[in-house]
Amino acid sequence: MFENLSDRLERSFKLLKGENKITELNIAETLKDVRRALLDADVNYKTAKKFTEDVKKEALGQNVLTAVKPGEMMVKVVHDQLAKLMGGETVEVDLKGSPAVILIAGLQGSGKTTFTGKFANMLKHKKGKSPLLVAGDVYRPAAINQLQVLGEQIGVPVYTEEGNNDPVKIAKAAIKHAKASGYDLVIVDTAGRLAIDEEMMKEIEAVKKAINPHETLFVVDSMTGQDAVNTAKEFNDRLDFDGVVLTKLDGDTRGGAALSIRSVVEKPIKFVGTGEKLDALDVFHPSRMADRILGMGDIVSLVERAQEQFDADEARKLQKKIAKNQFSFNDFLGQIKQIKKMGNLKDLASMIPGMGKMMKNMDFDDDAFKGIEAIIYSMTPDERENPAIIDGSRRKRIATGSGSTIQDVNRLLKQFDDTRKVMKMMTTGKNMSRMMGNMPLGRRR
Repeated sequence: MFENLSDRLERSFKLLKGENKITELNIAETLKDVRRALLDADVNYKTAKKFTEDVKKEALGQNVLTAVKPGEMMVKVVHDQLAKLMGGETVEVDLKGSPAVILIAGLQGSGKTTFTGKFANMLKHKKGKSPLLVAGDVYRPAAINQLQVLGEQIGVPVYTEEGNNDPVKIAKAAIKHAKASGYDLVIVDTAGRLAIDEEMMKEIEAVKKAINPHETLFVVDSMTGQDAVNTAKEFNDRLDFDGVVLTKLDGDTRGGAALSIRSVVEKPIKFVGTGEKLDALDVFHPSRMADRILGMGDIVSLVERAQEQFDADEARKLQKKIAKNQFSFNDFLGQIKQIKKMGNLKDLASMIPGMGKMMKNMDFDDDAFKGIEAIIYSMTPDERENPAIIDGSRRKRIATGSGSTIQDVNRLLKQFDDTRKVMKMMTTGKNMSRMMGNMPLGRRR
């Protein structure tokens, strides 16, 4: 996501190299290059033109501090304007109400039903909500089945009415059922449209009028670029929705929709889909997205993802085991599972400043841990808890069972042993001080 745009913008900033002040003359070529980069990323022309004008107005004549080069100053100005272009502030979804009612709309194939399941899963686990999903797509039986499967996977009930082809009646009955059954959140999935169809638009307008939702969210496939922006505008003219959901941002998207949609539709982007897994949904933060576009990473989001998988009690138990040098391969497997739950590995790495650029051409497989897991799963329970008993014959058996070589097994055992020693040292303050003191830069003052 945004890789080409990031590279183009970086080249644009280099045009100011060697200057001691930002002037109208030396900024002209840079802004022209920035505008081209935005247009290549499928950003709306008017949006790109206004953006560069705003950047010029903000940057022109700024005094460049001795410690800050003009190119660096320009990065800051562009960052701030990018964040502003995408909305500036994070906008929360309105969950007030008993129950809160959320209406989901969008074109067919935009990822609307999948988002509905992800959204319910997010609010259930992060907000402590008790959601009820409503299957309001009466035209596509597969959509109802898909929502039921998703509901089963996340442990959320799905309201359906077999034989009823009136989405208005279904939605109203679902809300009545939610009130009677104690659900505090109702998420209504609606039929996707293949195009802007007058009859279908009238239908969803009728659903919205009948249930008066607290929020109406429009789901759009970010892979469709400017088509996504145009469709969002037409829907907004009819529905006056409250926010946008961009799906498939993990795909081969140039990012034009994310950059254009806020300025064209004048409605905030509230969520972004970042993968196929049911937890691959993020709240949209304009400033953090600007960081990522400019190759600055997104440490805050990375830490938040890690915290979501963090279990304080388990961490305390693990720390005690490490201190006693009892950290085992079972514990190691647990740590791998937590990392995998955080999301796509390449996406996670791109959140670390500078890493995205370094790994641009690297093939990052989501199954990067597969070989390690295969070796560990080929061990007996005793071997996992006490790797010291793994002798030559055991190593041969483990290699055969995991489809790897004895060298692979030896390498993993060596790395595990080294890691365990370092972890034990880091849990002991005295040893940690000694280790730091032995380092070349660890001088005491």
